[in-house]
Amino acid sequence: MGAVAGVAAVDVGGFAYAGGWLRPDDLTPPRFADRFEQVFGRHEGFRRNHAKGLSATGSFASTGAGAAICRAAVFRPGTVPVVGRFSLGGGLPNQADKPDTVRGLGLMFQTSDGQQWRTAMVNFPVFTDRTPQGFYERLLASKPVAGTGKPDPQKMAAFLQQHPETAAALKIIKQTPPSIGFADSTFHGLNAFHFTNSAGETVPVRWTAVPQQTSQPASKGNDYLFDDLIRAVAQRPLAWKLVLTIGEPGDPTNDATKPWPQSRRTIEAGTINISAVQTEAAGNARDVNFDPTVLPDGITVSDDPLLAARSAVYARSYTRRAEESKSPSEVNVGQVLS
Repeated sequence: MGAVAGVAAVDVGGFAYAGGWLRPDDLTPPRFADRFEQVFGRHEGFRRNHAKGLSATGSFASTGAGAAICRAAVFRPGTVPVVGRFSLGGGLPNQADKPDTVRGLGLMFQTSDGQQWRTAMVNFPVFTDRTPQGFYERLLASKPVAGTGKPDPQKMAAFLQQHPETAAALKIIKQTPPSIGFADSTFHGLNAFHFTNSAGETVPVRWTAVPQQTSQPASKGNDYLFDDLIRAVAQRPLAWKLVLTIGEPGDPTNDATKPWPQSRRTIEAGTINISAVQTEAAGNARDVNFDPTVLPDGITVSDDPLLAARSAVYARSYTRRAEESKSPSEVNVGQVLS
């Protein structure tokens, strides 16, 4: 049950109808944003999910190997700038850092041809829900109850009985314990996309950011995960290898709860380098919507129903916080390094 509570608000979550695939009287972007506020409270100026975060900047150095399966400029040999954001799942901007809280990494690649590639990854190998409706129901079932601070066991048991795909996904997640910190976390894109190369050949792809450094536990306190990240980046840039996994016929592209076989072909597309982090303020990643459907030529969405839904609710969350007054971020880079 504790594991379920820890994944209640993955940043691939908060879903709604999009493109007309759900009835208007079922789920809408406002209803999903309202559900986050119902569970976590209303915190003006912050994201409805992954509210606690730290902005980052860096670059992506492409090996050129990704061009074999994708014509997007980001995979040509060379380096492009990157804007990123490290975060913790949930709608509480001042929550205490905990090792089992889902960690997120949002990235925006900006290429010289003016196109962008945005992705929102988490440190889980699979997602917990197959459909938007499943996520919506689990979010409420995972709401901590007064007194224990944990979900109601009966409500969660009932939810898992109705959603065996979530129970199976949680077993996979439990087999991958969280790393010490952000720097040594592996981040997964989770959803499948279609990559098309210059010859017009298309293949299904998932991707993973694999850390190239370890973390050393040093800090204690409310913000210890972020404090350690700030100190690590101050010492040297942090790096993650971007690994593309190519699916084969029969591999599910419409179900993020199911992993692909480990035997699938992979391509090391390049290295993500994070050279600086910043307290969230106007002009940095605080105001970036890491909509995973913002894609360059050569990458398109798959038939995964979560993708259109993510886009719809990300937009609703962005609109709400953009119109609200802003409060100082819990994470303060200057204070940690002073």
